[in-house]
Amino acid sequence: MAVVGEDVCVGERCIVLVGNRGAGKSSAGNTILGKEVFDSRRTTQCVKRQGDVAGRQVTVVEAPGWWRNYPLEETPRLTKEQLELSVSVCLPGPDTFLLVIRLDSRFTETQQRTTEEHLSLLGERVWRHTIVLFISGNRPGDTSIEQHLREEKALACLVKKCGNRYHILNSRRRDDTTQVTELLEKIDHMVMGNNGCHYEADTERLQQLEQKRRETSDQRTDIIETVKQQRAFLRTLKGDLINHISVC
Repeated sequence: MAVVGEDVCVGERCIVLVGNRGAGKSSAGNTILGKEVFDSRRTTQCVKRQGDVAGRQVTVVEAPGWWRNYPLEETPRLTKEQLELSVSVCLPGPDTFLLVIRLDSRFTETQQRTTEEHLSLLGERVWRHTIVLFISGNRPGDTSIEQHLREEKALACLVKKCGNRYHILNSRRRDDTTQVTELLEKIDHMVMGNNGCHYEADTERLQQLEQKRRETSDQRTDIIETVKQQRAFLRTLKGDLINHISVC
């Protein structure tokens, strides 16, 4: 049996934040890294940030979110492609996916189905590398996570699909570094359970997506250049027309 080295279990970490729009991914990333590096405004592309956390180099990638009640087929192509490409932002691959879910709103069966559909883009093995990250504001009257899981069967099923791995992050207590170090410990434990292996993406699929991205970028460049040429032509035409009127 292979022995997982200590350096593998407590070394650098690469985390990919996934979840629906408004789930609190940016806030989670800022809390983990201990600084304001993620913008809470909607993003259409993956955002990568790094920092030192408890003496360890941690890379956090925020993937674009999906509409929480919309099926996969209604999600924009770019969002789906960016979700798939998120695994290639930090090589050789992410150690964990943190599935961000807010605790202050009800989690329905529709959301469960939508979440599973979107993560299916990353393959069935993604669940072995996923931890549910509950975002809590710790407001008076908030129910406990245990009560949430008892009352909301869809949420309990999703947590079970992730190997019953979850962590609660209080976004209002960023000065509490203990909650982040405890999260890293849970990630370490999961990595050890995966024999020190990170998530490995389908290389062929990533190459296809990257080719599409380059083609789209080239098309966008061509369109911009065409628009510039058209504007230059119109300016010249306008100038000629003004000169003609002046002569007349």
